[in-house]
Amino acid sequence: MNNSRILFDGKGLKLKDLGDGVREIEFDLVGESANRFSSLMLSDLNTAWTMVEKDSAARGVLMTTAKDGFFVGADVTEFLDHFKKPDADLEKWLWSTQELFSRIDDSKVPVVCLIQGFALGGGFEVALAAHYRLTTPDAKVGLPETKLGIFPGWGGTVRLSRLCSADLAIEWICGGNANPAAEALKVGAIDGIVPADKLLNAGMRTLAQCWEGKLDWKARNQQKKDPLKLSAIELTMCFNTSKAFVGAMAGPNYPAPMVAIDTIEKGAKLTRDEALRIETQNFVKVTRTPQALALVGVFLADQFVKRQSKKMSKAAIDVKSASVLGAGIMGGGIAYQSASSKIPVVMKDIREEALALGMKEASKLLEKQVEKGKMNAAKMGETLARVRPSLSMNEIAGTDIVVEAVVENEKIKSQVLAEVENTIRPDAILTSNTSTISISRLAKGLKRPENFCGMHFFNPVHRMPLVEIIRGEKSSEKAVATAVAYATAMGKTAIVVNDCPGFLVNRVLFPYFGGFSALIRDGVDFQRIDKVMEKFGWPMGPAYLLDVVGIDTAAHAEAVMADGFPDRMKPGYKNIVATMYENKRFGQKNGKGFYNYTQDPKGRPKKEVNAEVEPIIASAVAGKKDVTDEEILERMMLPMIFESSRCLEDKIVESAMELDLSLLYGLGFPPFRGGAMKYADSIGASRLVELGQKYAAALGKMYEPTAQIREMAQQGTAFYSA
Repeated sequence: MNNSRILFDGKGLKLKDLGDGVREIEFDLVGESANRFSSLMLSDLNTAWTMVEKDSAARGVLMTTAKDGFFVGADVTEFLDHFKKPDADLEKWLWSTQELFSRIDDSKVPVVCLIQGFALGGGFEVALAAHYRLTTPDAKVGLPETKLGIFPGWGGTVRLSRLCSADLAIEWICGGNANPAAEALKVGAIDGIVPADKLLNAGMRTLAQCWEGKLDWKARNQQKKDPLKLSAIELTMCFNTSKAFVGAMAGPNYPAPMVAIDTIEKGAKLTRDEALRIETQNFVKVTRTPQALALVGVFLADQFVKRQSKKMSKAAIDVKSASVLGAGIMGGGIAYQSASSKIPVVMKDIREEALALGMKEASKLLEKQVEKGKMNAAKMGETLARVRPSLSMNEIAGTDIVVEAVVENEKIKSQVLAEVENTIRPDAILTSNTSTISISRLAKGLKRPENFCGMHFFNPVHRMPLVEIIRGEKSSEKAVATAVAYATAMGKTAIVVNDCPGFLVNRVLFPYFGGFSALIRDGVDFQRIDKVMEKFGWPMGPAYLLDVVGIDTAAHAEAVMADGFPDRMKPGYKNIVATMYENKRFGQKNGKGFYNYTQDPKGRPKKEVNAEVEPIIASAVAGKKDVTDEEILERMMLPMIFESSRCLEDKIVESAMELDLSLLYGLGFPPFRGGAMKYADSIGASRLVELGQKYAAALGKMYEPTAQIREMAQQGTAFYSA
């Protein structure tokens, strides 16, 4: 198509004349690596489409991309500004896009969309407005908006249900997944799969078939305009079944999937334009929920951190190989993650049986990928071959970065780190996977402390998205940047924090556990506390979480925190963690904690209530207090909020956004609440000061509002004011 002529050259797209009456709308957002539907892109599309409508010589339109992918979705950075608008203004904005996409739907000429890479959200909605969709074999399409607490608002509920079925639209929209091309073809969401180098020619052939009458593109348009062709009984069965299933899965804290089903149901017997009005009205309603604001905020925080990591990684050395010292469950997990990301890794230990355990852990994780069909046996073999188990320190000599993951003991770690430093290249980066030990202190025994920083992975490594990168007093930008780049290459979210006891996540977590211990001391049942916190949205209550973390591990970390912050984290009484530790109730690791654990048929720990723990817990109770569920929630969450504020005051972490993302990805903080600082904003600084004053006299400094929060209360500001 070298003879193509540009008819419109915008910042979001180009309109080209390819000859023979074919017009191409090529999406290519200037200065960006991916296409997003921003106000600029929509404006350009409106301009280009108006030109097509007025073009008497136009016989067909191809929608293409100049990027590696079609669209990653709408520009979410614009969402919060739109969500602040009055209902009428927000509806007007939505409807302007609805009208534009409907004009494409109702085109006087056939429209074929050519998709490579991702076509998600608004990008898939514009593709659904075309008459036919062809993709490359590796393409993925979908409507992931429910993950942002909203649902498709540019016709996705209407067009997908009419092109495929109501059942399929509900499954795709409520699941929010990116669906492979082969699956999309099976259900009729796309019309063909073509190799990338033949995609444009296939699009031209499809237009030719429309012109020749071999494809009835006008009937396809009518199909999208008509009501769903289902009987009343079929509609009732479809929607009742879906509501029961999705309601049970989503729960009360995620309303968007249920609103999406309601939208499809109400629009099912209406024409396209009537159904689009329902979609617009319901979309506006769902944007008013706190969940939508929180989940959009989480997405923006994630994007912000990714940009920060990319910027920082420019100072990194190129990591082509890595080493992990310590081949336990954690070491094996890190080795697996590195190898899975195509970075060869030496797994070093002093014991053969430990290496066997580490390789077993990596093999087990890879076997699960094979069982799920995400990997074949050959690929598994390739990945496992990237892990080189070794008893020799010399094997790590040439690697670019080393992650020390030996036992959480400062003396042992210091000895190992010094030995490693003498073995590796002078320019290699040395890191410690520690959850509690000061990076600045560990650096004191090193000759090159500038090449050393912390890399705190969370267990289980393959599941937990966060890696805390800890900057010690002498850590260089190169060391920190390399650790960030390595974590990012492994598919993790790296957040840089400054050194202090517990770093960020554990420093914020242990006041939460402190609130739990004080409630136990006051005679509140641990199962009741778990239920209240799970209802709040935590994936597990504090007693269950302590069992999973390991009560021996918690006891050690608690002692570190007490030494570091004695004014508020030293219990002043024998608390429940110490009591359980003394009684060797370590949690899941020995089958006995607050709960007892047996293995289910798949070998996973199964939680059970057992009366044998009652006298142990009773020994930690100092007296019975009448405490409401609301007070349980306040006493659990206030210490976490106040300690989070102190971390911002102490510059342990740069921003509320990064802090919240750390808690979401490192602790499983309820996503629909957005993080501790976002949740604090929902309460309000003035109310936080009142609540702190309510509890501080009886419960101590952990409940004292910080200077930052007091100032915000006086000024009427919030953590996310900006």
